Amino acid sequence: MTSIDVLISCSEEFLPVMGNPGDAGYDLRSALETSIKPGDRALIPTGVSIALPAGYVALVHPRSGLAAKHGVTVLNAPGTVDAGYRGELAVTLINHGHETFEIKRGDRIAQVIFQKFETVNFVTVTELPGSQRGIAGFGSTGVK
Repeated sequence: MTSIDVLISCSEEFLPVMGNPGDAGYDLRSALETSIKPGDRALIPTGVSIALPAGYVALVHPRSGLAAKHGVTVLNAPGTVDAGYRGELAVTLINHGHETFEIKRGDRIAQVIFQKFETVNFVTVTELPGSQRGIAGFGSTGVK
């Protein structure tokens, strides 16, 4: 397993940490206290700013426990943080649950995963090569 250097600006209170050794995600915490009513969304600041090396992206994912227990998830999951962005990371949460969701300062609200990516060169063609699936769309492989 390799590691990369990610420059970070935040207080110790908001330093992202992984829940367990070897986990892919680092927990992001709320920098404020607020609540989200059922059906509403809120942009939650995390108190964290980062600088990624070129060729890397940070992906903000929901926390499974918030989704399963409260119906709260990241609206644009995964949120994309490009290497050139230097502002504070903020998470757009939406409450799909039936009760108002209370957030306290320091609560874990999302997780961030760092990933290397490739750039591509698009090659224009008049026809794509065939494949087993072809143009069959959503749900084409069935349920079972």
